[in-house]
Amino acid sequence: MNLLVCISKTPETTSKIGFTDNNTTFATDGVQYIMNPYDEWYALVKALEVKEALGGTVTVINVGPAANDVIIRKALAIGADEAVRVDAEPKSAVFVAQQIAAYAKDKAYDMILTGKETIDYSGGLVGGMVAELMGTPFMSFVSNLDVADGKVTATCDIEGGVEVISASLPVVVSASKGLAEQRIPNMRGIMMAKRKPLNVVEAQSADDHVSIKGYTLPAEKSGVKLVDAENMDELVRLLHEEAKAL
Repeated sequence: MNLLVCISKTPETTSKIGFTDNNTTFATDGVQYIMNPYDEWYALVKALEVKEALGGTVTVINVGPAANDVIIRKALAIGADEAVRVDAEPKSAVFVAQQIAAYAKDKAYDMILTGKETIDYSGGLVGGMVAELMGTPFMSFVSNLDVADGKVTATCDIEGGVEVISASLPVVVSASKGLAEQRIPNMRGIMMAKRKPLNVVEAQSADDHVSIKGYTLPAEKSGVKLVDAENMDELVRLLHEEAKAL
């Protein structure tokens, strides 16, 4: 099995978010970055499980600058065999998808995996775009995956339940919670990661149809209103008139 895992860099979940340049640029000062959890915990680990069961190679790919090498090395420490970084700023989901598809098109990957979404933009777009550009089936929000006899059977999360679908290889899969269990790199993996190859490639020309006009922070949450347990009329009024829950 020849597997490609798409990984991205996201702010650590406790980072304070702000913007500069008249709210058109994300403020990076003081922000700690991590590998996107859906990419790391589920997509990457599932790829490693498939490799361990069926044999093969796991390659990770990231679109970004040299500063992203830290998270790429972590993916190698967890168990990926090879790594690729497309040397470009990830301007939008379509740009990232175009770069991944351009690299992968002649590599004969049996499966391309990505997290269902990144925790900063929560768009969930790259996986489907890569599948479209590659002309392969796409399985989204996958929480269980079996590979056998050249076919993939997946359990996908849908509103109100799950659906089970199957497709022949090659496929693109977006990984949801439950697909695998998180792995923590050990010292041996960390030391080996320093010797594993990290291939930096130039970005391909692409038509990026997306531009950022500006960012806004969500409205601050209001304080909690406490209602006396004996005053049910006031509770009902607040739920009806302010919370609009009734």
